[in-house]
Parts: sequence; structure tokens; C-alpha cells
Amino acid sequence: MAVITFTSDFGYTDHYVAAVKAKILSQDLQAIIVDISHAVEPYNIPQAEYVLGSVFQDFPEGTVHLVAVDTHGSRKGKYHAAKYKGHYFLLPDNGLLSLLTDGNPDKVVEIHSDNQLMPFPAKDLLAQAAVFLAKGGDLEVLGEPTQDMRQLLNRQLRLNDHSVTGHVIHVDRYGNLITNITRDCVETIAHGRTFTIHFGRETLSRINPNYNQVDDGDCCCIYNSLGQLCVGINKGNASELLGLGFDSQIDVRFYPGG
Repeated sequence: MAVITFTSDFGYTDHYVAAVKAKILSQDLQAIIVDISHAVEPYNIPQAEYVLGSVFQDFPEGTVHLVAVDTHGSRKGKYHAAKYKGHYFLLPDNGLLSLLTDGNPDKVVEIHSDNQLMPFPAKDLLAQAAVFLAKGGDLEVLGEPTQDMRQLLNRQLRLNDHSVTGHVIHVDRYGNLITNITRDCVETIAHGRTFTIHFGRETLSRINPNYNQVDDGDCCCIYNSLGQLCVGINKGNASELLGLGFDSQIDVRFYPGG
């Protein structure tokens, strides 16, 4: 049986996470369920995309990803099962699938249901579909193929010969600011030139291997394990102390010479 991952905005104070897991286990006691996060902010589609998008490819192909964020996001009560890069996704039609797949999933079906306006779709619909797929079930048995899904667009970089402008796409638990500017992008445009990084009222001229390479309380930039440029404060919360958060602008500017 394939792994089932579970991502939601349910939090940890209510019974909702346990109820979905109970439904999965009632279908198959051998089910392997891996929690990715249940601390996604309520209805926060970009945060869910970052959290799940950062890790889903680390799981084996064939893994089923149940995503219960903004589960009543579609007034029509539409829910999708999709395949992308060898993985399966079960989620409401709220735009998250388009972000995860850059609008180009390999296959999508609209899941059949006798009651699309159910009060607890993660339990009543998606959990059963997850077990079906994890056992090797055919995606198209769950519903009719469709191209009709809500489309959202990821933030795009602005590039020219002398600068890269990006934005904060996630603030992690430590207050680190994770951007959509990548190592590959910076190194491709830099061509060995010096550069400065601008955010808020701050300017830095180097990228450190990790946050503890600067003194406690000092600001620094690093590349995380996904190659994304991040701004942090060693032993501090950069988001709070710098007054920056999701969608804040970050600029990298390049200068002549080495």
C-alpha cells in the first residue's frame, strides 16, 4: 500500500485531524499516514502550496497526498483527484492544485459524490478516495476527467541584467523569510559580479552558509536546502523585527566588476 500524506488547516485543538485518520484506518488498518502539517493558517492557499510543494517529491512515487485546506473553497462543492510527477493529490477545487502543478497536472478528475455539499468532505469523501488510490486504484474510477479547475498564479520574478526582484513566499516558524529567488537565478545573472540584497530598510552584501555564521541578533541571508534565498536573524524572528512578511519585496542588485 502506498503512503498517504495529510496536510490541513485543521490545527491541533479539535478532533478534525483524528476524524480523518480514523476514517482512513477504518478502511484499511495497514494504512501508512504521514502528517506534513496541520498548522497551515486557515484558508491560506499560498502557505499550503509552499509547505506541500517543498516536500511532496521527497516521498516515493505513487504517494497519495490528501490536502484539506480551505475545504469548502468551491461554492459548487467540487473536489479533484489529480496525478502529477508520479504523485496523487486529493483536494478541493480552490486553486491549490494549479499552484502545485503550475497549472499543468498530468491528469485530473472531478470526484463523484452523491452529496457535494457535505459538512466534512475531508472525512466523508477525500479519506476514502485516498485509501482507494493508495491500494492501487485507477484515478479515473473516482470521477470524470476534467480540465475545469480554478486557476491561481504563483508570484513571478522580475529579471533584468542588473537586478532580480522577488517576494517573500513563506514565513517559517522561526520568522525566517523564504523568497522565490533561487540560487540558480542569482548565479546565472551575477556572472561573478558583486551584488547587494535589499529588503525593508536593510542591505546585505553576502550570502552565508547558515544563520549561525553571524552573531546572535544579526541579520543574514542564506540559501535553504531547496536553493531558495532566505532572510533571517540568528536567534531572532526576522519577520517581526524587520516588519516584513508574505509578499514583501526582496531585491538583488548586481554591480560591474568582480
